[in-house]
Amino acid sequence: MNFVSDIKRTHYCGDLSKQVDGSEVVLMGWVDSRRDHGGLIFIDLRDRQGVAQIVLNPNENRASAAKLLRNEFVVAIRGRVRLRPEGMTNPRIKTGEVEVEASDCQILSASKTPPFQTADPHVNEALRLKYRYLDLRSAQLQDHLRVRHKVLQVVRQMLNDEGFWEIETPILYKSTPEGARDYLVPSRVTPGHFYALPQSPQTLKQLLMISGMDRYYQIARCFRDEDLRADRQPEFSQIDLEMSFVDQDDVIEINTKLARKIWKEIRGVDIGSTIPKLTYQEAMERYGSDKPDIRFAMELVNLGDVVKGCGYNLFEDTVRRSKGAVKAICVPGGGAFSRSRIDKLTAFAKGLGTQGLLWIKSQDGQLNSPLSKFLDGSNVKKIFDQSGAKEGDLVLILAGDYELISSALGHLRLSLGRELGLIDDSKDALLWVVDFPLLEFDPDQRRWAAKHHPFTSPSNQDEAIMLSGKEFDPGRLTAKAYDLVCNGYELAGGSVRIHKGEVQESMFDLLGIDKEERALKFGFFLEALSYGTPPHGGIAWGVDRLLMILCGTEAIRDVIAFPKTTKASCLMSDAPSTVDQTQLLDLHIRLAQRLSEDDYQKFPP
Repeated sequence: MNFVSDIKRTHYCGDLSKQVDGSEVVLMGWVDSRRDHGGLIFIDLRDRQGVAQIVLNPNENRASAAKLLRNEFVVAIRGRVRLRPEGMTNPRIKTGEVEVEASDCQILSASKTPPFQTADPHVNEALRLKYRYLDLRSAQLQDHLRVRHKVLQVVRQMLNDEGFWEIETPILYKSTPEGARDYLVPSRVTPGHFYALPQSPQTLKQLLMISGMDRYYQIARCFRDEDLRADRQPEFSQIDLEMSFVDQDDVIEINTKLARKIWKEIRGVDIGSTIPKLTYQEAMERYGSDKPDIRFAMELVNLGDVVKGCGYNLFEDTVRRSKGAVKAICVPGGGAFSRSRIDKLTAFAKGLGTQGLLWIKSQDGQLNSPLSKFLDGSNVKKIFDQSGAKEGDLVLILAGDYELISSALGHLRLSLGRELGLIDDSKDALLWVVDFPLLEFDPDQRRWAAKHHPFTSPSNQDEAIMLSGKEFDPGRLTAKAYDLVCNGYELAGGSVRIHKGEVQESMFDLLGIDKEERALKFGFFLEALSYGTPPHGGIAWGVDRLLMILCGTEAIRDVIAFPKTTKASCLMSDAPSTVDQTQLLDLHIRLAQRLSEDDYQKFPP
């Protein structure tokens, strides 16, 4: 009788407990550790559900393989569950009250000595990625993938119950001119033509609404050829959904319900039936970010009113400018900061593009500030008090372009919040940010670009302005766009879509997409809009970022089975790699010599 073919596994290792005391079980897994106690050998057997202690007598024929066992050998064990002797239980593992007295042991597969121990937290990251299949044996990564599986099951169940249909959209699709760089796929049968891997199924899900599907969702794979960081990968997953005959509040309502379901099922926490909302303008004014972490205070304070007429030219000139502002944050207990520590904060602010940082600190009942060279004591105190500061606090002040200094103070706020331990990591704070600008000016391209994407609907009043034929400021247009934010991360982003052809044409006009280009890139979509399009809207959740928060890690590679490095490479498989010349010939591709920097200047991509 052979294990696997004849003798089947009866239990996972992690499922054993005193409730099965006396039962005969068959376990299969990996040797996590081996301890030779002379007459007996103890091993910890590991599978995805946990670890069980096995006791083997190597002098018995059917357990004689125990002499050969080493770490990471794959083995099958048959034996009887028994309670551990008094005083020998292990409360650190859930099977710690029992062990298995083995009667049979068979080695299913031997293992070389692994390059690292899976439980070792100090292993080099590159080595872990090279041997990712070994790293995935760790309890932490297996738990992350278990949570990932469970989240997607919760999502599917809830959306199914809400009348959504799961529909797949193509991976090979059409390149579009907006967003990040596309990953291109050459066509063999149409030489010189290319597919693009989708950055999102945006136009496809809108076409499904035009088709009458009404409610669609998909766990969509998306691809973006962009610079990477800890919370970004070249390929990623989205919970993608779209709904017909809805407006902004309807989409927010269903996704608030989805968030509540996820947090209840995964974390056992009821986040409540509503999630607070802030407009984009409020978020920038109070937190200096459109994805603020609201788990702590330290809000930005606008000092415009208090510095008017103060006599300090920098402040006076700044607040007179149309987009100028003077703003501050109060650092609790920061009055004890040394001058060198404040200098580091100043360097941090300069690194964000500001001209420098001004400060006022309170220590031992005295206010100390470089502003004292330009302002009398009463004005310095007014600024200190207006910032909400008290004895022992520090006020940090920036003056300049409103958006620049708001963003810089937002980064300072977040950095200091972490440094000073003001953030309660045991809690999650969700927030809807709404009423985004429709457009933002791209100084490099010297044109307007979509804040979200070119299919986002303007607000009702701004739609009327766009179609009025009168002149208007594109920078003042607002969108029916919304982001779901959690702990300073954007979890999901969406919008109500443009469903009228004339509004979509007007949007393309604002973006500088001429008639020829829009016909080439979006002609099929513009034609579809002319055949009766329902009002519709949707959203896309970043699965990897959601899991990163739920699993309490700071890098999305910890919640992805096979992630890539910041250079978009796979150290395990050595991808991307060269291909056979025959494959290139089939695709009618000839590789050019690598362009130098001078070539790029002459022939920009």
